[in-house]
Amino acid sequence: MAMDYEGFKKSVYDLTKIDLSSYKEKQMKRRIDTLIAKNKIVGYDAYLEAIQKDNELFEKFVNYLTINVSEFYRNPEQWEILDKEVFPSLISMYGKNLKIWSAACSTGDEPYSLVMALSRHLPLSNIRIIATDIDKQVIAKAKVGLYNEKSIANVPKDLKEKYFSKIGMSYQISDTIKSRVEFKQHNLLKDTYPSDCHLIVCRNVLIYFTEEAKQDIYKMFNQALFSRGLLFIGSTEQIMNYKELNYDRYKSFFYQKSN
Repeated sequence: MAMDYEGFKKSVYDLTKIDLSSYKEKQMKRRIDTLIAKNKIVGYDAYLEAIQKDNELFEKFVNYLTINVSEFYRNPEQWEILDKEVFPSLISMYGKNLKIWSAACSTGDEPYSLVMALSRHLPLSNIRIIATDIDKQVIAKAKVGLYNEKSIANVPKDLKEKYFSKIGMSYQISDTIKSRVEFKQHNLLKDTYPSDCHLIVCRNVLIYFTEEAKQDIYKMFNQALFSRGLLFIGSTEQIMNYKELNYDRYKSFFYQKSN
């Protein structure tokens, strides 16, 4: 009997530990069906067999599954709040050695943006960002640190001149910024979270998850925050029941741990 989508989800979990049940089903199934058709494979059984045998196909599958849309200083007005209000407040509360986690960091645009933004307030030697993503391919790209012009369009001019060098049509971020970020592979649905974070940044990722998975992740983020620490989410997201989850609203898209 041909494998159905439910069976495929179970097999994918056994293979990758990525739980497709936690993603919005229609959206994810459509993405996977498109990918299978693109590879000219018929059926979930045949595709599963193919990704088990072919490592390159397997890596492409994981990369396709984990949605990677990223850019530096995405939604600049929110980065303005970070620069003018959030960073000064965190530094006054916790001092110069802030623990910051960029969760689901994709190709590194966000954690590198955090280092550059923080460099206006602190010496680079004081800055350390933990950056995690489920997809090791995007982490590899992040470590290379090569970006197109569109990706870096919102970077403030002085920081762009200071920390990027042009290589052909691309832009390479400097080693001084790269050295301040520690990249790790991490699955938000099953791995242990860092503890005592002063700021967690996770933007425009949870929109792809089910409501139940979102609630679990917001709870775990709350537990991962230091007392009065902040969670910075994306402009397409909001936490409707933030009080129940032990948050106070700090600003739009910023939530503070209640105690």
